[in-house]
Amino acid sequence: MANVTKVLVANRGEIALRVMRTCREMGIPTVAVYAEPDARSPHAYFADERVGLSGESPRRAYLDIEQLVRVARKQGADAVHPGYGFLSENPAFAEVCARNGLTFIGPTASSMRAMGDKVEARRRMSDAGVPVVPGTAALADEGAALREAERIGYPVMVKAAAGGGGIGMRVAKRAEELPAAFEACRRAAQSSFGSPDVYLERYLEHPRHIEMQVLADDHGTTLALGERECSIQRRHQKLLEETPAVGLSAPRRLAMADAAVRAAAAVGYRNAGTVEFIVSGDEFYFLEMNTRLQVEHPVTEVVVGIDLVRQQIRIARGERLPPGGYGEPRGHAIEFRINAEDPLRNFMPTPRRVQRYAPSSGPGVRVDSGIRPHQEISPHFDSLLLKLIVWGDDRESAIGRGRRALREFVLTGPKTTIPFHRALLEEPDFVNGHISTSFIQDHPGLLEKTREFEKEPSPLESLYGGGEVAAAIAASVVVSD
Repeated sequence: MANVTKVLVANRGEIALRVMRTCREMGIPTVAVYAEPDARSPHAYFADERVGLSGESPRRAYLDIEQLVRVARKQGADAVHPGYGFLSENPAFAEVCARNGLTFIGPTASSMRAMGDKVEARRRMSDAGVPVVPGTAALADEGAALREAERIGYPVMVKAAAGGGGIGMRVAKRAEELPAAFEACRRAAQSSFGSPDVYLERYLEHPRHIEMQVLADDHGTTLALGERECSIQRRHQKLLEETPAVGLSAPRRLAMADAAVRAAAAVGYRNAGTVEFIVSGDEFYFLEMNTRLQVEHPVTEVVVGIDLVRQQIRIARGERLPPGGYGEPRGHAIEFRINAEDPLRNFMPTPRRVQRYAPSSGPGVRVDSGIRPHQEISPHFDSLLLKLIVWGDDRESAIGRGRRALREFVLTGPKTTIPFHRALLEEPDFVNGHISTSFIQDHPGLLEKTREFEKEPSPLESLYGGGEVAAAIAASVVVSD
């Protein structure tokens, strides 16, 4: 059994606070780390101990493996939770933790490497009988890309072999568009991932993006905990997730769950992970595996009735998962990513000081937040501020609850995605489940509706004129009616 008696949380913001809450419930002390802009952030105050990080930039401070391990050892931590982003999928970090006697609360370095190289992951999935989108190995040059594109058939997607999160991806609908797309993706891949290797996949037009949550222990049990619909995206990055996926038949759901379990088994996976699929018509294909806790994990927690961070810690300690799983999911949940972005300016980040802040509450509402009133939102980090999660008996009631919770949410200062989400929930195609990854581009009227909602403040806004609401670390527990 591995030791997890004091945890250094190697992250910031809402996910750091999320992990710390579970540790507090389990009686496990935590150590917060923070770069200078986060010195007064809620996560730095919630932990039992707090240590400032130094670095050439705030972002680099959170990526300094040696410094993080040094802090963990000095503070007497015996485990590290990486959250998501930053070092969460860095195999070298997991290995350095192990060499220093620290339990890494996540998958093994070998699993990360196997799934981190997208080309190698495609090969392994194909060998395991998991369907993959027609594509290529890493391509040497533009000429090879042109030849392979003719074989696959246009349109094609150029993707970074070492990448993820939609970074660098380019679409070429015709041969004359491929050279520019190939070179742009190579530059982005080198800049973001340190490798210029790229490959091609057939581009599926108007597909859906559906992922499957898995948990695996060291005793041979791998569980699929249901799917999440992640098709509402901008720049290939998610804005809203929900579960269950609308219109997914029971046989298709079972087939995807089976494929996800086989995918995890193919790389000897352990801990929490997510297998992502692209769905076109009645067919689904392996997209990638995220070897970490996902941003959207709360919707699975709400419908399954478990705490995924608690399960991560239990698995890291060597405990067993229940072989029969956790029972049937119940109801419908939706997560709204509330980003500091201006939807009317192509979702441009808007890092400004938070003024008024009072999160929604009430039945079936949960808020995972990492901000407080008067906090300066740093331009150095991702624009995600918090996540609003709603639950209902079915999708219709969850949408109704989402409308109510979004309307009452008070958050002023930076422009946010709240007006966009309000507009989305009024769009008939969304309400009727007619969605795809191109939904935003296909519904230009959403922006006009967003503009209308932007002018309509929360009915509670005037109550918080000075922002003195004690909600900096609020997170309501989801309850059923």
